[in-house]
Amino acid sequence: MSALVLTLVLGTATPGGGFPLFGAAYAEALGAGEPRLRIETRNTKGSAENVPLLEAGKLDLGLVAGELASAALASPGTGLRIVAAMYSSPGMFVVPAGSAVKRIADLEGKPVVLGTQGSGLTVLGRTVLRSLHVNVEEIVLQKAEDGPPMLRDGRAAALWGAGVGWPAFAAMAGAGGRFVGPDADEIRRILGKNPALKPATLPAGSYAGQDAALDSVGAWSFVLARPQLPEETGYLLARALHRAEAVLAARLPQARETTAANTVAAAPREDLLHPGALKYFREAGIARR
Repeated sequence: MSALVLTLVLGTATPGGGFPLFGAAYAEALGAGEPRLRIETRNTKGSAENVPLLEAGKLDLGLVAGELASAALASPGTGLRIVAAMYSSPGMFVVPAGSAVKRIADLEGKPVVLGTQGSGLTVLGRTVLRSLHVNVEEIVLQKAEDGPPMLRDGRAAALWGAGVGWPAFAAMAGAGGRFVGPDADEIRRILGKNPALKPATLPAGSYAGQDAALDSVGAWSFVLARPQLPEETGYLLARALHRAEAVLAARLPQARETTAANTVAAAPREDLLHPGALKYFREAGIARR
């Protein structure tokens, strides 16, 4: 393989969200695990913009969430391929400590921050609400970091988010915020209408004051590669991730799920893995030959 340093551009999302945090940690960890790789992160509007940018070859790599990743990978003839599974994000709402909202149904007619325009997380929130026939006044942001102030000053009754280490959840939990997710019957209803989603659980202690595990629904987010990303590059990315798993997990709690084994397991089909990554996974005994 060539000894030249490969510089790759990774599309993340708007400042203040979980994708820029993950992107920075991923870039640093992989660079440490493979000196021939240099990953430059770029803020974008999120998953909905990352997909067309990847397809146009304007990004080498892009972070794509849940349902949008599933839809992109299911598109006939897509050239997008998986180089890493990020994490499975259980989605839920956070409300202020004194809120009267106890169930998702209590949000009927209320202003709710769903996320940014291009975020796959926003799509997941809409899916959950529509599946449960709960109509809210949607608030869509330009930047994810604008959400918590709206909840604090009463402009919003709740804020939608997902997963471990999500900045808006951390900010609200630190101020006594309370989580509201679907109950067991609602989870069954959501999954029955959306087969691309899976049961997902937020572990106890993920945020301040969150003493019990919280069940919800979610889908795997992925690091996707542009069409025609060279096989050698995909191989290096997969090998670097495998080498750097412990470093990545230590830096970012939600990245504990970002492993070579989870990448193989989470891929909808083996042929949707980047061929270079698949080559490495087979050599390492993680995927079948």
